[in-house]
Amino acid sequence: MPALGLGSWKMGERASARSHEMAALRLGVELGMTLIDTAEMYGDGAAESLIGDALADVRDELFIVSKAYPQNASRGRLTRACEASMGRLRTDRIDLYLMHWRGSVPLAETVEEMEALKAAGKIRHWGVSNLDTEDMIELIEAGGGECAADQILYNLSRRGPEHELLPWLAARSIPVMAYSPVEQGRLLTHPALVTVADRIGATPAQVAIAWAMRREGVIAIPKAGSAEHVRENRAAADLTLSTGDFAALDAAFPSPRRRIPLEML
Repeated sequence: MPALGLGSWKMGERASARSHEMAALRLGVELGMTLIDTAEMYGDGAAESLIGDALADVRDELFIVSKAYPQNASRGRLTRACEASMGRLRTDRIDLYLMHWRGSVPLAETVEEMEALKAAGKIRHWGVSNLDTEDMIELIEAGGGECAADQILYNLSRRGPEHELLPWLAARSIPVMAYSPVEQGRLLTHPALVTVADRIGATPAQVAIAWAMRREGVIAIPKAGSAEHVRENRAAADLTLSTGDFAALDAAFPSPRRRIPLEML
């Protein structure tokens, strides 16, 4: 998986924005951001349809990630959900298919169904989203040793996973996909972030994204619904933060000293 991808939450929901969003997706791919993250939940499939319409002709260049509702992560229903997502995405396979969050379906049943989809060639890899350490331990014990990723909320203001979950995943070589690396824009006016950005000639968003990607095995998937934001986000992959920059950000956004339950949006 590329270390920087394109998120699609809330995309495809407004007809007036469709052409701009399609252009942004295509620009992102042209700039090397070939990981595309989406979900059946986003606009009830509207984001998947947008991606299919925008990128079907370059499908083989992409690493497509989609997510199933937890109620669909069950026997029979997961196959139907996956096939519906594939239809909207205009593809014959999904590169990484995730359970969006944990519901009432037993994890062993979800693992069985994910492995069946993989064996059938409908997905290449499977993983989870919004699962904390205890859930991940249970998943592995339920036969989920092939879990390829955990997509979680992780950014400067949501550093809880650093205390336990990130080290646990790293020890097992399970990549982390960090969603909302700029906290849906709320981080961008924080004085410490603005100060670091001004000092190095970057934008606050670029600094926040670069910070999220600083750990090995962490992939950032910021949403970018415009060409301007795509270019801004892409530049974050080339940004180098100094020890002093990290120290300033750590002072403003301290790492937790105790376990904090995983948060989600």
